[in-house]
Amino acid sequence: MADLDLAAIEAERARIRTTYLRSPTERPGPSARGVHHVALLCADVERTVRFYQEVLEFPLTEIFENRDYKGSNHFFFDIGNGNVLAFFDLPGLDLGPYAEVLGGLHHLAISVEPQRWARLRANLDQAGVDYQEESGTSVYFRDPDGARVELIADPLGQMYGTTVL
Repeated sequence: MADLDLAAIEAERARIRTTYLRSPTERPGPSARGVHHVALLCADVERTVRFYQEVLEFPLTEIFENRDYKGSNHFFFDIGNGNVLAFFDLPGLDLGPYAEVLGGLHHLAISVEPQRWARLRANLDQAGVDYQEESGTSVYFRDPDGARVELIADPLGQMYGTTVL
């Protein structure tokens, strides 16, 4: 890894903040209503359902054939607040393992109530899922197909004491 010029990085961050960031009273409202769903890929539908529904306690809400790929499933989990996490399996395509690439998913952060966060962390322990805990409010782990997921106990619109929305 090349040596980073941290002063230059901070200067660039400050330039972008000054150029684009507006206060809540100055910025326009969003053009979108929200995230309809986030879609991930999985290798095994039942394994994915067991993990997300039993370990993370996100109820499966629907499963049907993927309209774009015959024989593929498109299925959904309720992650609260009108948000849905979706999955596709793509049988026969021989997809490789999860890889972090530019334009790809780094991690999916899902907000949970603090009491539920502690219970879900215990579920991860019971299921033998390795995770990294940060700041007493976040746990990062990989799902059965390697996608990184974060469960964060901070309220929506806040992160580690900073208001982000």
